Amino acid sequence: MTPTWIETPLGTCQLAATDEALVWAKLADAPEKHLEDRPSRAARHHLEAATEALREYFDGARRQFDDLELAPSGTPFQVAVWNALREIPHGETESYGGLARRLGRPGAARAVGMANHHNPIWIIIPCHRVIGADGSLTGYGGGLPVKEWLLAHEGARPASLFR
Repeated sequence: MTPTWIETPLGTCQLAATDEALVWAKLADAPEKHLEDRPSRAARHHLEAATEALREYFDGARRQFDDLELAPSGTPFQVAVWNALREIPHGETESYGGLARRLGRPGAARAVGMANHHNPIWIIIPCHRVIGADGSLTGYGGGLPVKEWLLAHEGARPASLFR
């Protein structure tokens, strides 16, 4: 995997790609040490596309990331959750239980939460759009202020959402 970093309104984001796809996008306190420093042309293409997409998102010019090639690494259940997250429209939210029901696993709300926690591709796979059944913000790897910022940035801030 090959890394690059971009500055966002929320901090430095580290991106990593293989020749096939983007595999990592996270707020980075410290760089991942196992990543290569010299990108291939194919990996560089994925990094540049993701960098531009994230800049457009933060500028308010992008709402979806369907054009990016993604290859998150996880269990089959995690990958199913991450694919379902990509179907939640910009500016909308869904509960953990609602997402579990949509996956045909109505009792798996906690497992959906754990899959969200392990989401390797920040924002592009929008785990920030998943909230508690009562409309409350619940755990987020980047911290609840980041989750609140992202939802507000997307216009998903009904008065009852943040109590």
